Amino acid sequence: MSFAGKQSGMQQYKKMSVQGGVDSATPHRLIQMLMEGVLEKIATAKFHMEKNEIASKGENISVAISIIDGLRVSLDKSTGGEIAQNLDDLYEYMGRILLQANLKNDVRLLDEVAGLLNEIKSAWDAIPDEVVFEHADKAKASSGSKAVSNGS
Repeated sequence: MSFAGKQSGMQQYKKMSVQGGVDSATPHRLIQMLMEGVLEKIATAKFHMEKNEIASKGENISVAISIIDGLRVSLDKSTGGEIAQNLDDLYEYMGRILLQANLKNDVRLLDEVAGLLNEIKSAWDAIPDEVVFEHADKAKASSGSKAVSNGS
């Protein structure tokens, strides 16, 4: 098998692994996966920025912004209240900063967003399992008619 064939096989495996993870994930885990995706794209964009690979940098920043937009639309402001509104404002800010990082080729701005998101993710990761599973059971009971509340 050629190197290109191995790479393609690895990409397919990773795609299937992620899909399987999404299919079986709780709403809490899905938000974690989105945050991990943003952090991965920011790190990759930083690598490309340092190598002066403009197109690849831009693609990764664009995907990071899209994922952050996904986090924003998943907020249930009626349930999450002020916390959800604050997260919405923070996600909107992160999107703007990532856009500026892309335009200005500024690694510090990428680091700023990664730092902010790591703080949110740390708090999200600290939610006890019993709360996570209780919320997942409630989400199943309501048959998924509402968006995931990543602000409560």
